[in-house]
Parts: sequence; structure tokens; C-alpha cells
Amino acid sequence: MSDKLSFLKNTHPFELLPDDALSHLADALEEIEFGQSGIIHEQHKTKVDGLEIIVMGQYETYFYNSEGKKEASSNLGPGDTYGAFSILLNKGKSIKTVFAAKKTKIYRVPAATFRTLCKEHDAFYQSFVTLFGKEMLNDAFANFVTRPSYDLDTLTFDRYFIGRMDSVNTRPIVSCGRGTPVHEAAKLMEANKLSCLFVRDGDDFIGYVTDILLRNKIIAAQRDANTPVEEIMEGPIYRISREAYIYEAILMMFNHKIRYLIVEDHGQETGVISRSKLLSDQAQSPFVFIQSVRLAMSVDELKAKWAEVPEVVYNLLTRGVKSELANQIITNISDTIAQKVIEGVIGEIGPPPAKFVFMALGSEGRMEQTLKTDQDNAIIYEDKANEFREITRTYFLHFAELVSERLNHIGFVFCTGGLMAKNPKWTHSLSHWKRNYNEWIENPDSQSVMNFSTFFDCRFIYGEESLVKELQAHILQKLEDPGTYFFTQLATNALQYEPPLTFFRGIKTIEKDDQQVFNIKRSMTPIVDLVRVYALKHKILKTNTGERLSALRDQKVFTEEAYHELMQSYYYMMGMRLRYQARQIMNDHTEPHNYVSPGSLTKIEVVTLKAIFKVIENFQQGIKINFTRNLFG
Repeated sequence: MSDKLSFLKNTHPFELLPDDALSHLADALEEIEFGQSGIIHEQHKTKVDGLEIIVMGQYETYFYNSEGKKEASSNLGPGDTYGAFSILLNKGKSIKTVFAAKKTKIYRVPAATFRTLCKEHDAFYQSFVTLFGKEMLNDAFANFVTRPSYDLDTLTFDRYFIGRMDSVNTRPIVSCGRGTPVHEAAKLMEANKLSCLFVRDGDDFIGYVTDILLRNKIIAAQRDANTPVEEIMEGPIYRISREAYIYEAILMMFNHKIRYLIVEDHGQETGVISRSKLLSDQAQSPFVFIQSVRLAMSVDELKAKWAEVPEVVYNLLTRGVKSELANQIITNISDTIAQKVIEGVIGEIGPPPAKFVFMALGSEGRMEQTLKTDQDNAIIYEDKANEFREITRTYFLHFAELVSERLNHIGFVFCTGGLMAKNPKWTHSLSHWKRNYNEWIENPDSQSVMNFSTFFDCRFIYGEESLVKELQAHILQKLEDPGTYFFTQLATNALQYEPPLTFFRGIKTIEKDDQQVFNIKRSMTPIVDLVRVYALKHKILKTNTGERLSALRDQKVFTEEAYHELMQSYYYMMGMRLRYQARQIMNDHTEPHNYVSPGSLTKIEVVTLKAIFKVIENFQQGIKINFTRNLFG
């Protein structure tokens, strides 16, 4: 037996080939030795002429980022191969840059021979496909493989998504003591050309005063100019690390409705930045679009703004922006629209007779909205004395009807299942909501756990957030001893959707409109559901799937590897889903849907989806064992 044939028989996946194929392959191998170390392939430039099998020595493979630094580096040694992905999926161009160590020896399989082996021997081919799918679940690898080429305008546009706060020019923090009269504070602001002055108590910042606060609380209220600043200051103060991304700072400002952030470096304050400064740096930013939504004056204007969202999202995704950020942008826009509608209704019908909270449910509650979205919302209002109960309820049902009608007009269509505040079933007092959750937990049939799952994914939109927090505290208390059947039923509900994989590891399809398609929303649902089950079990109140995964990893419920696999799987499909929906709206001028034809996917997308579906299968098996005690049910 020749040395080459013996080597192949003891190297994966060549041992999967039959003897005659191995003999022909051994004869076709080209032996190459690199006398000196150096780069032998450059990412997306060098033509890969064949599959390279390392016999002796080492390859270092990596990507160069835009700053010329190495990323996603890995070392390959004897028995490892390079070039399969490039030949099969990248038109023969090297996917990564490859550095060969001195005296590295390889066998090269000619590209045509390798393709023929893959075509004729499925197990051999699938071993490379599976490996690539696993690599695509590595965020750094996938980012470079799918990254489009950038032009100057795109780099400018994406500055928010690749730039960090340390690249932003902050202003020095100017402050005064808590007892400082407001007229002196105003002089200090004028001398430093500031619109925000921070208030100290010793070395600690306890609040801030702005030009708007001086106008509203002193001038408009005709208060004495000697009023101490502590009587009109506001808070809390929000901080962000200089290592954070710019988009994180802007999202924090929008989410908390604040205009200023203190920037820190390892816990030390380095300066302050304003929202207007960050936004003015880039006119094309989607955050400027969010600001324009805030300034909309009518329901029709809000409708026109919502119609522009698909283009905003598509531009983000095609420029390599992560799908989880696109979700946040959509959520921020829809939240802003809902808040504007609510404020408009209250302005028309008068102030509410009780404290209340308008909350989002389902995907909106998880901040995972797509472009095909309906209304999932509910209202909690505070308990009132008997004589005021009917008045209170009548107000909020009328209020919910008006809000829901206007949201529907804008493009947030009515929920076909009736999970909306306009449904009297889902607008109630806090005590009534507590009874709802008690019933769902104590009597967990299939409908109860479905309701619980939907309403557990609830998030504050407008009103008194304390009502949501009180309800969540009540839920946690009930979950101290829910009974084993509750989690069994919850897990069973989470297992109702299976990933669309055929027995032979193809993508299972259904026929719709004369096309073979699969439902990408249902393909993602198992991840949402299984993560929710684990979050409930470990009393994690976060609603976003990604945040739940992070918390489960931090609590050592999921390993680092499991966390990354599920995160990458979920948001890879989310990105695909958003791109398809945006194209349906923009190009086809049709209502978006969740059906994807495998024939419209690239080879890389198909391979990655198969790997993702296998990941989901494995985690569903884990849920069966951990929660239902039944491997087969």
C-alpha cells in the first residue's frame, strides 16, 4: 500500500470513500512542500486549485478586517483540510487568508476530482457541508463570509454600527453643587455654552439641569431665581463605556427618553455627549429617521413613516448590520408610533381616571418585530374603589378601541386571535391580571400555557411601568412552586413545531401558490419557545430571546458553545426573514409573508440552514429529557 493511500485511509473524511475511489484519489494527489513560510492564499482573491490536505506542518487561517487586523484565526495541522468551502461554495475563491509555516507539506486534490467525489459520495460531501454549517454558526466567521463589499457612502452610513464611543468628541462635564441657585447655574451654562449642567453632592452626580428645565420649571412657573437647583433637577443619570458602539448609546437615549450620557473609561467619567450631537454627525442614520417619527403630527403622517421602514431595514441588512440591531430599530420605531397614537387619544378623550400601562406582547414584547406584524397588546390599570370601577373600565375600553383602530390604519393590523387591548378580555385591573396568571399556572392545560407564554413576553410601552413590575413580581412568587406539571405542559407546548428537516437532511417543504416553500417563522419558533421555558424555570424576567440566552449563559444553564450556537442560529434566520419581507414590500409591492423557497437560497444559505435545524433538533431533545422525561414525546 502506498504512503498516500495509507494516509488517506487514516484521515477523516476520506475513510468514508470506498477502496476503488481511494486508490484513484491517491494516484491523483499532488505533493507540495513550502520551503519558506508565507501567505499562500488571500481572502476572496486567490484561486484555490484543489482541496489541500495537510500532511506535515501547519496552516494559520484568518480574515483581515477593515483595519488590517486578523480576525477569526484558526490553526490547521496534519489531517486537516483547506479549500472545500472555497471550491464548493465560493466559486473557487479562497474564503480566508492562509499562512503556511515553513516546511509545511500538503497533498492537493485537484478541484475537478474533489467535486466529482462530492457528487458521487454523499457521506463524504455531507461531512464538509456539516463542517461549514457549524463554522457559519460562529458569528465572526459568518460576518466575513456574508459581508458585502463596501463603498465610501456605505462606510459613512454604517459609522454608527462599526464606530465606538471612543471615536466621538465628548464635552467636559461641568457641574454645580445641589444648593446652587438656578440663576448661578444659568450663568455657568452660558459661560460654558452648555445646555446641560450636572448637579453634585460631594463627588457624586445626583441629577442634572437643562435649559428646558430652567424654562419650564423656573421661567414658565414664575419661580424665584434663587431656587436651589436640587428642587428642579431631574435624573437618573445614565452612563456608557467609551468601548460601547455608537448605536448602543443612541438606542439607550431613545429607550430612556434622555438627551445626555456620561461617557466612562474603566469607571472614570471622561465627558458628556448629547443626542443631538450624535445624530447631527450623520444625516443618513436610521436614528434620524426615528427622530422624524417622533416629530410626526398626525396619524396619516405616522402611516407614511411606517411605510418607509422596509427600505430602512433593507439598507441596514445589506450593509452587514446585525439582524438583532435591525429588530431594535423596528421596535423603536413601532414603540414611538404607539406612544404618539396613545398621546393623541388621551389628548382627545381626556386624562385617564386611573394609573395604567399599555404593554406589548408576543414578538413585539420580545423586541423581535419583523415587517409582517400585527397588534399584540394589553392594558393593566390600577384597582379602584367599587364606585369608580365601571367608570374606569368604560374609559379604558373606549381608549383601547381608539388606539387599536389608529394603529390598524397605520399598518399594525388587528390580531386575528384577538390578543389586543380592544378585546375586553385583555384590558383589566391589576388584581384581575394577577388572577389570570394564577389560573394559568395552577391549571396548566394547553390553552393556559399558550396564554401564559404569550403574556409572559410582555413589555412596557406607555404609562406606569411599576404596574408591569408588580405583576412580574407576582409571577415570580407563583413560580416558586408551580408544580411539575406546569413545566411539563410548557415544554410540550414548546415542542409543537419541529425544524423542517427531511430524513435525509434536506429542507422539508410544503406547497403554497404552486411553489415548494418552508415557513421561516415556524422554523425560528422552537428557539423562542425553548429559551422561554428555561428562562421561566430560572426566573429570568427578560423578554428578548437574545437577552434571555445571555442570562442563561451567565447562570451557567447554557454552555458558552450552546449560547453561541443558539444566538447565531436565531439571528441568522431573523436576518433572512427580514430581508425577504423587505424585498416583498419594496420590489413585489405585496404584503410580506414568512414563506421561503429553498430554490431562491444560495448554497451557503442552504448549508447554514441545515446546520441550524440540526442545532434546534438537538436542543429540543434536551428539553424532552429535562422537562418531559420522555425522549420520544
